[in-house]
Amino acid sequence: MSDVDIQPIGSRVSKWGEGPIYWKDRLIYVDIEAHALIRLNPEDGNEEAWDMGERIGTVVPMQGGNFLCAGDSGIYSFDPQTGRKYNLADPEADKRPNNRFNDGKCDPSGRFWAGTISTVKKTGDANLYMLDGQGNFSLKVQNVTNSNGICWNADATIMYYIDTPTKKILSYSFDNKSGQLGASSLVTDTEERGFESSPDGMTIDSAGNLWVAFCHGGCVVCFDPCSGEQIRKVDLPCLETTACAFGGPNLDRLFVTTGLHKTLQEPEAGYVFAIDGLGVQGMPAFSFLG
Repeated sequence: MSDVDIQPIGSRVSKWGEGPIYWKDRLIYVDIEAHALIRLNPEDGNEEAWDMGERIGTVVPMQGGNFLCAGDSGIYSFDPQTGRKYNLADPEADKRPNNRFNDGKCDPSGRFWAGTISTVKKTGDANLYMLDGQGNFSLKVQNVTNSNGICWNADATIMYYIDTPTKKILSYSFDNKSGQLGASSLVTDTEERGFESSPDGMTIDSAGNLWVAFCHGGCVVCFDPCSGEQIRKVDLPCLETTACAFGGPNLDRLFVTTGLHKTLQEPEAGYVFAIDGLGVQGMPAFSFLG
């Protein structure tokens, strides 16, 4: 691991950075508690930011240059040129302010998957939803508490998913043509593997291995999804590591978002980190095809 280089990039210190996605040479991510959507050039550190006027849990690119976002007010499109927001779905409006949308991504067919979180930690009061390009909105996984990391394998036959308080990574059989989920199975129980912190955001590499950021853990861990075994662990210089995504011209840089701890004073907390020298490549991200 001595050849691994970990450096903060950009100048923004996020209260709670999340949801990174590499798209068209830029890293797009959110600062949930600062209500911001950020677009970062990893090469020169230049940043653009938009105030969303609410907590924003995740973002994905749309065709034409707009963004698809999910947060306090549900799922909506956002035009960065005009600042206009167009609401598309708001399934848990009756649970505000105790529920909001959290993490999410697009599947290989361009459907948007995003889940909610019970911010008051009411067990089973959140869900995972899907929005397709025709505007069809559906409930996919019920009775979760903190819907978090989600990704798909290379041939789009498996979806991996994390409901953070369970401390488990699950896999679902996946039909990419229809977007239907099959039965779930356990990939690994991180608590049983000795992790006291919680699995948060997740991505996948070209070999099919899972990379998981651990909230309150100060690390990103790579797991073999077949055996559930830990392959490697990369420690970062702040405790709140929230999510990760591969990017760069060769998809061989791992970008990690972080947040500020409630009490610890950490000089580099809240920055985006770039990890080089891992010797692996990621998978391309997907945009919303709507």
